[in-house]
Amino acid sequence: METCNNRPRQVLVLNIGDELLDGLRENGHLVWLGEQLARRGLPITRSLVVRDKAEEIASALASAWGQYDLIVTTGGIGPTSDDHTRASVAAALGVSLLHVPEAEAALRERFSLIGRKVASADLSQCAVPAGGESLPNARGTAPGVFFHRGRTALVMLPGPSMELRPMFEAEVVPRLRSIGCACQGEAYVQVRTFGIGAVPLEEKVRPLLAPGMVLTFGTHTGVVDARISSGGSGATADDLCGVARKVRDVVGNDFVCTGHSCLATIVVEHLRSLEKTVALAESCTGGLLADAFTDVPGASKVFAGSAVCYSNDAKMNILGIPESILAQHGAVSAECAAAMATAAAEKFGSDYALAVTGYAGPDGGTDADPVGTVYLGYASPTGVWSRRVHLPGDRAQVKLRAVNTALDLMRRKLNKYCVEDLLHGA
Repeated sequence: METCNNRPRQVLVLNIGDELLDGLRENGHLVWLGEQLARRGLPITRSLVVRDKAEEIASALASAWGQYDLIVTTGGIGPTSDDHTRASVAAALGVSLLHVPEAEAALRERFSLIGRKVASADLSQCAVPAGGESLPNARGTAPGVFFHRGRTALVMLPGPSMELRPMFEAEVVPRLRSIGCACQGEAYVQVRTFGIGAVPLEEKVRPLLAPGMVLTFGTHTGVVDARISSGGSGATADDLCGVARKVRDVVGNDFVCTGHSCLATIVVEHLRSLEKTVALAESCTGGLLADAFTDVPGASKVFAGSAVCYSNDAKMNILGIPESILAQHGAVSAECAAAMATAAAEKFGSDYALAVTGYAGPDGGTDADPVGTVYLGYASPTGVWSRRVHLPGDRAQVKLRAVNTALDLMRRKLNKYCVEDLLHGA
């Protein structure tokens, strides 16, 4: 990897849309762009959300121009009457809007493939502020814009995430690198962990840093990331990687990976290397665990299938869980989780299996197993295990944490028992 030690950049993200301020949609762009920009040495300095009003957009951009190295706008570049960003930006910059024939040709070709006629309003998307460049949109109809004048580079991105994200990665990042605004590689080294809190992780990592190195943390649904950057230390990429290796060694089994891979990706890669398969049985997570696996490209080589069995009848009729287990121990129990994992492996003919059952809330639970209690089952060629955990948060958070905790359980088991399992299965 390469890191950059350029001077700190000033970055503004301008999110445009009434729906963001009216509470109709979460501002997921800010979170996603925050991570992506930071990885390229461009941490966001300031963010601003404005309505779909031409004068507000123009005023925000005019006051920011020249104050920032990079301005990123999201939304408002489509064909409808409330899409004012293109014209507002041109007005703020004091330039005209120019039609881009290549963008029109791409638009007409896309519309012909879906059997739709091109309206005059659609062609408004093919305009860019004079001096700017039209960015191809592989997933939609609205091209983006790249504009660079003086100190400031301007990037205009579409509102839909499925269009914004691939455009940013394929079209924006290379242009930012070409003008020396973004790092050629990563701006920091990230160590991903699970099972250790941020405070104890910092106690382990801080003594490993050279003077001047910067350490920051990110936590989400049980995952704790430690990001190490050179800061004013003058450390090279090799130096940062050396620190990451030391962190891996002191963290031990809580170490997940260096980089940004999710737990599901780590498990899938491990299973692919072993040429083994996994099946799932889910209750309280309602299919989220299966979704985590199928989000990973190439998971079809290892993921056999999943049974979402929410009711007791489903657990008995689909998985074949004995009624005696449910009657004696309950659906939320170590015994039920183990039986679910065993049944999933048998039903799908897989080498391994994971099962999840619990009380996600807000109702349910018992004195012994209150809301947030989750039992995990794990089946392998050498045996079956179960584990009880208590997870904090509301219903959605408990479900997401249960998914990550189940994946982490399998990651640890594969790390510890894979050799024995291979010998047993030979």
